[in-house]
Amino acid sequence: MPSFSLAALTVLELAPPALVDVAAACGYEHIGIRLLPATPGGVAYPLMDDEASLKETLARLDATGVTVADLEVVALRPETDIAGFSAFFETGARLGAKHILVAAYDPELDRFADRFAAFCEAASPFGLSADLEFMPWTAVPDLATAWRIVEKVGKANAGVLVDALHFDRSGSSIGDLGKIPPDRLHYWQLCDGPAERPATTEVMMLAARTERMFPGEGGIDLVALARAMPAHITISIEVPTVELAKTMDAQARAQRALDAAKRVIAAV
Repeated sequence: MPSFSLAALTVLELAPPALVDVAAACGYEHIGIRLLPATPGGVAYPLMDDEASLKETLARLDATGVTVADLEVVALRPETDIAGFSAFFETGARLGAKHILVAAYDPELDRFADRFAAFCEAASPFGLSADLEFMPWTAVPDLATAWRIVEKVGKANAGVLVDALHFDRSGSSIGDLGKIPPDRLHYWQLCDGPAERPATTEVMMLAARTERMFPGEGGIDLVALARAMPAHITISIEVPTVELAKTMDAQARAQRALDAAKRVIAAV
């Protein structure tokens, strides 16, 4: 089995110290922490601005042995100032994080590539990779586009982040995945969804952010995807289930997600 990380979005109601405790109780080796919101006004836990919460999180990590796999979400836009991420990087280093989730919100891809390259350079001294997640509604909508940009910037810490739902919804292929050197795939995200793809972008976005399915309970060929991914890299389990959260607590959902993911990987 590879190691598993509890993605922040799976239990976004939990502040980082509680996230650590739930991950440890369920048997996850790692967590992801959302330091920056995915959308303006969205939920996030900016530990770089809250020393007390940062210290509490560090204490829980030390007590449980859980480690931080990734930080999110860096949304690179035309107006993004790379110099403004200093505290973000420093906090990531204090947490012992390995990766940063980066999303593309700049329609001018040459400009985005330049800014992404600068971000990679800025993150590198802190031991952090910058992993470009393709999403069908962003400026980098599919795996092939993400790889072209990562290959173009040529930074040692640049990677492509594969999310199982976005991989399927974008029409990306196992053949596309085979073109990417394994050392450019640092970790990946696992979830499931209905076999039928949403009819509109709006429905696709809503489902991705609020109502995914537990691995193996939907119609995506997760076993084929898992076979194509490097076997040793961390799997981040990202399964937001807003409706289910009304009746099932965070630990129960996190445990169900981990158990389901292990069953999928065992079938590879």
